[in-house]
Amino acid sequence: MTDTVRLVSLATATPEHVIFQNQAAEASARLFAGRFEDFHHLARVFDSAGINKRHAARPLAWFDEPHGWQDRMQAYGEVAGALFVEAATSALGRADLSAGDVDCIVTVSSTGFTTPSLDAQLSRRMGFRADIERVPVFGLGCAAGVSGFAIAARLARSRPGAVVLFVSIELCTLAFRLDELTRPNIIATALFGDGAAACVLRAAEGGLVEVESTGEHLFPDTLDIMGWKIDDGGFGIVLAQSLPPFAERELAPAVTAILARNGLELADIDRFICHPGGMKVLAAMESALSLTPGTLDHERAVLAEYGNMSSPTVLFVLERVVRAGLPERAAMIAMGPGFSASCVTLRRAA
Repeated sequence: MTDTVRLVSLATATPEHVIFQNQAAEASARLFAGRFEDFHHLARVFDSAGINKRHAARPLAWFDEPHGWQDRMQAYGEVAGALFVEAATSALGRADLSAGDVDCIVTVSSTGFTTPSLDAQLSRRMGFRADIERVPVFGLGCAAGVSGFAIAARLARSRPGAVVLFVSIELCTLAFRLDELTRPNIIATALFGDGAAACVLRAAEGGLVEVESTGEHLFPDTLDIMGWKIDDGGFGIVLAQSLPPFAERELAPAVTAILARNGLELADIDRFICHPGGMKVLAAMESALSLTPGTLDHERAVLAEYGNMSSPTVLFVLERVVRAGLPERAAMIAMGPGFSASCVTLRRAA
């Protein structure tokens, strides 16, 4: 039996509520302009973010009122559970498998939590076996789409033939804070959306693409670049202005080191599949990787249609790249809290 791990199937899902960018801008002006003197200066981000619309766990009117942990986590459990079922069921169906065939499940999310974890709460509803191995992961943020995919791939490689289900779910909009009169909160209000993605991975014949290598890089002394500031009101966004220039300066050396550990060079990569954290971050990544401006076209298309959904966003991009035709070798890259970079190289399936 082969030990080459393959992505067998991929599916995405979004909540039913849609917020167009002009609606978000108008609502934000109504909620913040009279209380935050820098709002009108910062509000330009709604036009420059490259976003047309986003999906949200709750309708726009929900965000007019303050919400505490109970409201936020109740909404998270309800909507994240529904998206989990939708994305996972679709991915398994595309692989011609059922939930009872799954041997291991890796679930990543940094925008909410439940205990027991979602995979346990949904086990009976999905039809998972009692002996399924569960790996819920919290805290990797935007990098988790690649990091979690890598964890799932390594589990699949360690057990040839085993079916590994990877699910990424983020409800970023539930972190919206009426009480946070800060630049990061306004930027987040213009940028983030909600969504989920699921993948089936297996060391077996067939599949969409081959998983060639995985790797990560943790940058020292960078804890303040991105993350959560957790208080009584909920999650508060930490998002440093230094992120785009940091990415432009530090991403290529990190990715080069990851590739080198696997006997590869930047020149070996035919297509970079990047997490679209924002327009400035995409431009920084193109510069860092010596790509022609505008090269990351699928990334910009996903950002425009869905916003930054944190971890599943890069999988939405992967779905489009696979549909368009994966080149001989690609590298899937995401950055996240830590500050860290994750990279997975993929080969076109033989």
